[in-house]
Amino acid sequence: MTSPRLELIGLTDLPIVRPGDDLAVLISDALARAGLQPAARDVVVVAQKIVSKAEDRFVDLATVTPSARAQTIAAETAKDPRLVEVILSETRRIVRKREGVLIVEHRLGFVMANAGVDQSNVAPSDGRHRVLMLPRDPDATAEALHKKLSERHGCDIAVIINDSFGRAWRPGTTGVALGAAGLPALLDLRGGPDLFGRTLQASVVGFADEIAAAASLVMGQGPEAIPVVLVRGLSWSAPANPAKSLIRTAEDDLFR
Repeated sequence: MTSPRLELIGLTDLPIVRPGDDLAVLISDALARAGLQPAARDVVVVAQKIVSKAEDRFVDLATVTPSARAQTIAAETAKDPRLVEVILSETRRIVRKREGVLIVEHRLGFVMANAGVDQSNVAPSDGRHRVLMLPRDPDATAEALHKKLSERHGCDIAVIINDSFGRAWRPGTTGVALGAAGLPALLDLRGGPDLFGRTLQASVVGFADEIAAAASLVMGQGPEAIPVVLVRGLSWSAPANPAKSLIRTAEDDLFR
């Protein structure tokens, strides 16, 4: 019997992604250069940052005029008022704020710091202060990549778009899935048996989040320049569902 095994392979030679780039082509070319031929049930995990860059989700802070509300929040959080204005443009509601911290509910439903607006590894040193927002619709982007990659390689390749999130009750960041296609982002095991035949009552697995976190170990958080990871060795039988399935509804949120 073969022992269960999971393989994670980082693609190290993608070019710097620019607005309008076709990520499916860039990823396929990088796979070819690495000598990798994708197979069915492989998962391609793509860093949110290169998706946002391809979608031109840049904002030049020099073009931003902060509102009175942004200026007030900036004073409370010790943040640039222009940055706060961009954060508010992506925000449904402010969850918590204090000096140095601004936790919001993003327009897509994610609860996260700064609405995902990022300044690290964003732009060249040309004197302009750019920030980068999250993709417009990560599930839709994942679905488009899933279709393109599957067609190009002649097999069903799942796609996850991941990002790094903090956790409410634990320090440190971990990878999570912002978008998913071709696999069950949320895997409901309820009704099946456990090791001893007992019916599982509450086992719902954040499948895409677990894959995203594993891929983040290979991607790194700094200058590693590994924005795509091929994950091989997974299996599933449940139908696909998108990453938005991972967002807890207001009715089920006991802490809202």
